[in-house]
Amino acid sequence: MELPRHSLAAILVQQKKDLIIDKIELPNKLDVGQVLVKLHYSGICGSQLGEIDGVKGPDKWLPHLLGHEGTGEVLAIGPGVTRVKVCDNVIAHWKPASNGIESKPPRYRWHGKTLNAGFVTTFNEYAVMSENRLSYLKNSDDLIGATLYGCAVTTGFGVVENKLSNLLGKTSVVFGSGGVGLNVIQALYFSGVSEIFAIDLFDDRLELAKKCGATKTFNSRTCDIWEILQEEFKENGLDIFIDNTGNTEIMNRGYNLLNGAGDIVFIGVPKAGDLLKIPSLPLHFGKKISGTHGGEVTPDIDIPRYMRLLKKRNVNLQDIISEKIKLPDINSAIENLRNGQTAGRCIIEF
Repeated sequence: MELPRHSLAAILVQQKKDLIIDKIELPNKLDVGQVLVKLHYSGICGSQLGEIDGVKGPDKWLPHLLGHEGTGEVLAIGPGVTRVKVCDNVIAHWKPASNGIESKPPRYRWHGKTLNAGFVTTFNEYAVMSENRLSYLKNSDDLIGATLYGCAVTTGFGVVENKLSNLLGKTSVVFGSGGVGLNVIQALYFSGVSEIFAIDLFDDRLELAKKCGATKTFNSRTCDIWEILQEEFKENGLDIFIDNTGNTEIMNRGYNLLNGAGDIVFIGVPKAGDLLKIPSLPLHFGKKISGTHGGEVTPDIDIPRYMRLLKKRNVNLQDIISEKIKLPDINSAIENLRNGQTAGRCIIEF
Protein backbone atom coordinates (compact mmCIF):
# COMPACT_ATOMS: atom_id res chain seq x y z
CA MET A 1 0.00 0.00 0.00
CA GLU A 2 1.28 3.44 -0.90
CA LEU A 3 1.52 5.57 2.21
CA PRO A 4 0.11 9.12 2.29
CA ARG A 5 2.52 12.01 1.89
CA HIS A 6 0.19 14.75 3.08
CA SER A 7 -2.51 15.24 5.69
CA LEU A 8 -5.22 17.76 6.36
CA ALA A 9 -4.60 19.29 9.80
CA ALA A 10 -5.78 21.98 12.20
CA ILE A 11 -2.73 24.08 13.12
CA LEU A 12 -2.26 26.39 16.08
CA VAL A 13 -0.33 29.31 14.60
CA GLN A 14 -1.21 32.06 17.05
CA GLN A 15 -2.74 31.90 20.51
CA LYS A 16 -6.28 33.25 20.91
CA LYS A 17 -6.87 32.91 17.18
CA ASP A 18 -8.70 30.37 15.03
CA LEU A 19 -6.83 27.23 14.04
CA ILE A 20 -5.58 27.18 10.46
CA ILE A 21 -6.95 24.30 8.37
CA ASP A 22 -4.38 23.28 5.77
CA LYS A 23 -2.45 20.41 4.26
CA ILE A 24 0.82 19.47 5.90
CA GLU A 25 3.68 17.30 4.65
CA LEU A 26 4.31 14.03 6.47
CA PRO A 27 7.85 12.82 7.30
CA ASN A 28 9.63 10.89 4.53
CA LYS A 29 10.21 7.89 6.80
CA LEU A 30 9.37 6.67 10.28
CA ASP A 31 12.02 6.89 12.98
CA VAL A 32 12.57 4.34 15.75
CA GLY A 33 9.39 3.84 17.76
CA GLN A 34 7.16 5.89 15.48
CA VAL A 35 3.79 4.73 14.15
CA LEU A 36 1.78 6.18 11.26
CA VAL A 37 -1.93 6.23 12.12
CA LYS A 38 -4.97 7.03 10.01
CA LEU A 39 -7.34 8.71 12.47
CA HIS A 40 -10.97 7.62 12.56
CA TYR A 41 -12.10 9.97 15.32
CA SER A 42 -10.66 12.58 17.67
CA GLY A 43 -12.13 14.20 20.75
CA ILE A 44 -11.83 17.92 21.48
CA CYS A 45 -10.71 18.21 25.10
CA GLY A 46 -11.12 21.32 27.23
CA SER A 47 -7.38 21.42 27.78
CA GLN A 48 -6.97 22.03 24.05
CA LEU A 49 -9.13 25.12 24.39
CA GLY A 50 -6.84 26.22 27.20
CA GLU A 51 -3.83 25.68 24.95
CA ILE A 52 -5.39 27.76 22.19
CA ASP A 53 -6.32 30.49 24.68
CA GLY A 54 -2.83 30.59 26.22
CA VAL A 55 -3.99 29.68 29.73
CA LYS A 56 -0.49 28.53 30.72
CA GLY A 57 1.20 31.55 29.18
CA PRO A 58 3.17 32.10 25.96
CA ASP A 59 3.61 29.05 23.71
CA LYS A 60 7.23 28.64 22.59
CA TRP A 61 6.40 25.77 20.18
CA LEU A 62 4.24 27.67 17.69
CA PRO A 63 3.20 26.71 15.11
CA HIS A 64 2.20 23.20 16.17
CA LEU A 65 -0.46 20.51 15.99
CA LEU A 66 -3.02 19.68 18.67
CA GLY A 67 -5.27 16.87 19.91
CA HIS A 68 -4.56 14.04 22.34
CA GLU A 69 -7.42 11.54 22.31
CA GLY A 70 -8.54 9.50 19.34
CA THR A 71 -8.99 6.18 17.58
CA GLY A 72 -7.46 5.10 14.30
CA GLU A 73 -5.84 2.40 12.21
CA VAL A 74 -2.11 1.68 12.04
CA LEU A 75 -0.81 2.17 8.48
CA ALA A 76 2.92 1.67 9.09
CA ILE A 77 5.38 1.09 11.93
CA GLY A 78 8.94 2.27 12.41
CA PRO A 79 11.95 0.24 13.59
CA GLY A 80 11.57 -1.38 17.00
CA VAL A 81 7.78 -1.12 17.27
CA THR A 82 6.22 -4.25 18.82
CA ARG A 83 3.12 -3.10 20.75
CA VAL A 84 1.00 -2.54 17.62
CA LYS A 85 1.09 -3.80 14.03
CA VAL A 86 -0.20 -2.68 10.64
CA CYS A 87 -4.03 -2.78 10.36
CA ASP A 88 -4.53 -2.69 14.15
CA ASN A 89 -7.21 -0.37 15.46
CA VAL A 90 -5.72 1.70 18.27
CA ILE A 91 -6.58 4.25 20.93
CA ALA A 92 -4.36 7.33 20.95
CA HIS A 93 -3.71 8.68 24.47
CA TRP A 94 -1.46 11.42 25.79
CA LYS A 95 -0.34 9.53 28.88
CA PRO A 96 2.49 7.05 28.19
CA ALA A 97 1.89 3.30 28.34
CA SER A 98 3.79 1.02 30.69
CA ASN A 99 6.05 -0.13 27.87
CA GLY A 100 6.93 0.61 24.27
CA ILE A 101 9.31 3.12 22.79
CA GLU A 102 8.98 6.84 23.41
CA SER A 103 10.05 8.07 20.00
CA LYS A 104 11.35 11.42 18.90
CA PRO A 105 8.55 13.86 18.05
CA PRO A 106 7.73 13.74 14.33
CA ARG A 107 9.01 16.43 11.98
CA TYR A 108 6.17 17.65 9.79
CA ARG A 109 6.60 20.36 7.16
CA TRP A 110 4.23 23.19 6.39
CA HIS A 111 4.92 25.68 3.60
CA GLY A 112 8.57 24.64 3.61
CA LYS A 113 9.08 25.12 7.36
CA THR A 114 9.13 22.77 10.34
CA LEU A 115 5.77 22.22 12.03
CA ASN A 116 6.06 21.10 15.65
CA ALA A 117 4.14 18.23 17.20
CA GLY A 118 4.24 16.15 20.37
CA PHE A 119 4.24 12.38 20.90
CA VAL A 120 0.56 12.25 19.92
CA THR A 121 -1.64 14.58 17.87
CA THR A 122 -5.18 13.92 16.67
CA PHE A 123 -6.35 17.09 14.92
CA ASN A 124 -4.80 15.71 11.72
CA GLU A 125 -6.14 12.92 9.53
CA TYR A 126 -2.79 11.14 9.31
CA ALA A 127 -0.50 11.34 12.33
CA VAL A 128 2.92 10.02 13.28
CA MET A 129 2.74 9.01 16.95
CA SER A 130 5.01 7.48 19.53
CA GLU A 131 4.51 3.77 20.12
CA ASN A 132 3.95 4.28 23.85
CA ARG A 133 1.05 6.67 23.17
CA LEU A 134 -0.99 3.95 21.45
CA SER A 135 -2.95 0.99 22.83
CA TYR A 136 -4.38 -1.86 20.78
CA LEU A 137 -8.17 -1.74 20.58
CA LYS A 138 -9.27 -5.35 20.71
CA ASN A 139 -12.98 -4.70 20.33
CA SER A 140 -13.54 -2.12 17.62
CA ASP A 141 -17.35 -2.20 17.62
CA ASP A 142 -17.53 1.36 18.95
CA LEU A 143 -14.63 3.40 17.60
CA ILE A 144 -16.47 6.62 18.40
CA GLY A 145 -17.03 5.88 22.09
CA ALA A 146 -13.55 4.36 22.43
CA THR A 147 -12.10 7.75 21.51
CA LEU A 148 -12.94 9.01 25.02
CA TYR A 149 -10.56 6.50 26.61
CA GLY A 150 -7.71 8.64 25.29
CA CYS A 151 -8.38 11.29 27.93
CA ALA A 152 -11.94 11.95 29.18
CA VAL A 153 -12.61 8.51 30.69
CA THR A 154 -9.11 7.79 31.91
CA THR A 155 -8.68 11.19 33.55
CA GLY A 156 -12.12 11.13 35.19
CA PHE A 157 -11.96 7.57 36.45
CA GLY A 158 -8.26 7.83 37.26
CA VAL A 159 -8.81 10.82 39.54
CA VAL A 160 -11.46 8.98 41.54
CA GLU A 161 -9.45 5.77 41.71
CA ASN A 162 -5.98 7.18 42.33
CA LYS A 163 -6.51 10.48 44.18
CA LEU A 164 -9.35 9.48 46.53
CA SER A 165 -10.00 6.60 48.93
CA ASN A 166 -12.66 5.13 51.25
CA LEU A 167 -15.48 6.59 49.19
CA LEU A 168 -18.53 4.66 50.40
CA GLY A 169 -21.20 7.03 51.72
CA LYS A 170 -19.16 10.20 51.26
CA THR A 171 -20.45 13.52 49.95
CA SER A 172 -19.01 15.22 46.87
CA VAL A 173 -19.20 18.32 44.71
CA VAL A 174 -18.01 18.30 41.09
CA PHE A 175 -17.56 21.79 39.64
CA GLY A 176 -17.64 21.64 35.84
CA SER A 177 -19.54 18.95 33.89
CA GLY A 178 -17.68 18.74 30.60
CA GLY A 179 -16.21 15.55 29.15
CA VAL A 180 -13.85 14.87 32.07
CA GLY A 181 -16.31 16.08 34.71
CA LEU A 182 -19.02 13.72 33.47
CA ASN A 183 -16.64 10.80 33.82
CA VAL A 184 -15.66 11.92 37.32
CA ILE A 185 -19.36 11.83 38.18
CA GLN A 186 -19.75 8.33 36.71
CA ALA A 187 -16.73 7.07 38.64
CA LEU A 188 -17.98 8.58 41.93
CA TYR A 189 -21.37 6.98 41.36
CA PHE A 190 -19.85 3.55 40.72
CA SER A 191 -17.67 3.97 43.84
CA GLY A 192 -20.60 4.33 46.22
CA VAL A 193 -20.47 8.06 46.96
CA SER A 194 -23.82 8.98 48.53
CA GLU A 195 -24.16 12.58 47.33
CA ILE A 196 -22.84 13.92 44.03
CA PHE A 197 -23.57 17.60 43.46
CA ALA A 198 -22.85 18.64 39.87
CA ILE A 199 -22.41 22.34 39.14
CA ASP A 200 -22.07 24.00 35.76
CA LEU A 201 -23.05 27.10 33.79
CA PHE A 202 -25.16 25.24 31.23
CA ASP A 203 -28.38 23.28 31.75
CA ASP A 204 -27.69 20.78 28.94
CA ARG A 205 -24.48 19.68 30.66
CA LEU A 206 -26.33 19.29 33.93
CA GLU A 207 -28.86 17.02 32.23
CA LEU A 208 -25.98 14.80 31.13
CA ALA A 209 -24.61 14.94 34.68
CA LYS A 210 -27.90 13.53 36.00
CA LYS A 211 -27.67 10.64 33.54
CA CYS A 212 -24.12 9.96 34.73
CA GLY A 213 -25.17 9.69 38.38
CA ALA A 214 -25.34 13.20 39.86
CA THR A 215 -27.83 13.28 42.74
CA LYS A 216 -28.36 17.05 42.54
CA THR A 217 -27.49 19.62 39.87
CA PHE A 218 -27.16 23.40 40.03
CA ASN A 219 -26.67 26.08 37.41
CA SER A 220 -24.36 28.57 39.10
CA ARG A 221 -25.57 31.35 36.77
CA THR A 222 -29.06 31.20 38.23
CA CYS A 223 -28.50 30.59 41.95
CA ASP A 224 -26.22 31.53 44.82
CA ILE A 225 -24.34 28.26 44.69
CA TRP A 226 -22.06 28.98 47.65
CA GLU A 227 -24.97 29.82 49.92
CA ILE A 228 -26.64 26.55 48.88
CA LEU A 229 -23.49 24.49 49.46
CA GLN A 230 -22.73 26.09 52.81
CA GLU A 231 -26.26 25.38 54.01
CA GLU A 232 -26.16 21.81 52.68
CA PHE A 233 -22.88 20.92 54.38
CA LYS A 234 -22.96 23.17 57.45
CA GLU A 235 -23.20 20.29 59.93
CA ASN A 236 -20.61 17.77 58.74
CA GLY A 237 -18.76 19.66 56.05
CA LEU A 238 -18.05 18.32 52.59
CA ASP A 239 -15.94 15.21 52.01
CA ILE A 240 -14.82 15.69 48.38
CA PHE A 241 -14.52 18.71 46.10
CA ILE A 242 -13.33 18.25 42.51
CA ASP A 243 -12.68 21.28 40.32
CA ASN A 244 -12.57 21.04 36.53
CA THR A 245 -12.65 24.77 35.84
CA GLY A 246 -9.23 26.09 36.86
CA ASN A 247 -10.99 29.11 38.37
CA THR A 248 -9.01 30.01 41.50
CA GLU A 249 -11.99 31.61 43.26
CA ILE A 250 -13.89 28.33 42.92
CA MET A 251 -10.83 26.39 44.06
CA ASN A 252 -10.37 28.61 47.12
CA ARG A 253 -14.01 28.41 48.16
CA GLY A 254 -14.19 24.68 47.52
CA TYR A 255 -11.22 24.15 49.84
CA ASN A 256 -12.90 26.14 52.61
CA LEU A 257 -16.11 24.11 52.19
CA LEU A 258 -14.39 20.83 53.13
CA ASN A 259 -14.52 19.21 56.54
CA GLY A 260 -11.32 18.58 58.50
CA ALA A 261 -10.56 15.33 56.67
CA GLY A 262 -11.84 16.39 53.26
CA ASP A 263 -10.16 15.99 49.87
CA ILE A 264 -9.95 18.57 47.11
CA VAL A 265 -8.60 17.63 43.68
CA PHE A 266 -7.76 20.18 41.00
CA ILE A 267 -8.21 18.90 37.44
CA GLY A 268 -8.64 22.28 35.74
CA VAL A 269 -5.54 24.45 35.26
CA PRO A 270 -5.59 28.09 36.44
CA LYS A 271 -4.52 30.92 34.17
CA ALA A 272 -0.83 31.79 34.33
CA GLY A 273 -0.28 34.07 37.32
CA ASP A 274 -3.52 33.19 39.13
CA LEU A 275 -2.73 32.10 42.68
CA LEU A 276 -4.54 30.13 45.36
CA LYS A 277 -5.05 31.76 48.75
CA ILE A 278 -5.80 29.07 51.30
CA PRO A 279 -5.15 28.62 55.01
CA SER A 280 -2.52 25.92 55.32
CA LEU A 281 -3.11 24.93 58.96
CA PRO A 282 -5.91 22.43 58.13
CA LEU A 283 -3.44 20.49 55.96
CA HIS A 284 -1.55 19.56 59.13
CA PHE A 285 -4.68 17.96 60.60
CA GLY A 286 -6.04 15.83 57.78
CA LYS A 287 -7.39 18.03 55.01
CA LYS A 288 -5.84 17.07 51.66
CA ILE A 289 -5.21 19.04 48.50
CA SER A 290 -3.85 17.64 45.24
CA GLY A 291 -3.66 18.16 41.52
CA THR A 292 -3.65 15.50 38.87
CA HIS A 293 -1.76 14.63 35.70
CA GLY A 294 -4.31 12.77 33.62
CA GLY A 295 -5.63 10.82 36.59
CA GLU A 296 -2.23 9.15 37.15
CA VAL A 297 -3.34 6.29 34.88
CA THR A 298 -1.28 3.81 32.91
CA PRO A 299 -3.35 3.57 29.72
CA ASP A 300 -2.50 0.07 28.51
CA ILE A 301 -3.32 -1.33 31.96
CA ASP A 302 -6.22 0.89 32.98
CA ILE A 303 -8.15 1.29 29.72
CA PRO A 304 -9.05 -2.44 29.49
CA ARG A 305 -10.22 -2.36 33.14
CA TYR A 306 -12.39 0.69 32.61
CA MET A 307 -13.80 -0.83 29.42
CA ARG A 308 -14.84 -3.97 31.29
CA LEU A 309 -16.44 -1.90 34.05
CA LEU A 310 -18.46 0.31 31.71
CA LYS A 311 -19.55 -2.68 29.62
CA LYS A 312 -20.70 -4.48 32.78
CA ARG A 313 -22.63 -1.38 33.86
CA ASN A 314 -24.18 -1.00 30.37
CA VAL A 315 -22.68 2.46 29.91
CA ASN A 316 -22.75 3.76 26.34
CA LEU A 317 -20.13 6.48 26.02
CA GLN A 318 -21.84 7.83 22.94
CA ASP A 319 -24.49 9.17 25.33
CA ILE A 320 -22.03 11.88 26.43
CA ILE A 321 -20.99 12.75 22.88
CA SER A 322 -23.08 15.71 21.79
CA GLU A 323 -21.65 16.68 18.43
CA LYS A 324 -19.78 15.11 15.52
CA ILE A 325 -18.01 17.37 13.03
CA LYS A 326 -15.56 17.30 10.14
CA LEU A 327 -12.12 18.82 10.64
CA PRO A 328 -12.78 21.98 8.57
CA ASP A 329 -15.56 22.85 11.04
CA ILE A 330 -13.34 22.67 14.13
CA ASN A 331 -13.26 26.41 14.87
CA SER A 332 -17.03 26.71 15.05
CA ALA A 333 -17.12 23.54 17.17
CA ILE A 334 -14.60 25.05 19.59
CA GLU A 335 -16.76 28.16 19.89
CA ASN A 336 -19.78 25.96 20.60
CA LEU A 337 -17.85 24.28 23.42
CA ARG A 338 -16.87 27.63 24.88
CA ASN A 339 -20.41 29.02 24.92
CA GLY A 340 -22.10 25.82 26.09
CA GLN A 341 -23.99 25.01 22.89
CA THR A 342 -22.24 21.63 22.91
CA ALA A 343 -22.96 19.93 26.22
CA GLY A 344 -20.81 16.79 26.12
CA ARG A 345 -17.78 15.76 24.11
CA CYS A 346 -17.38 16.98 20.54
CA ILE A 347 -15.90 14.40 18.16
CA ILE A 348 -14.05 15.04 14.91
CA GLU A 349 -14.90 12.43 12.29
CA PHE A 350 -12.28 11.86 9.58
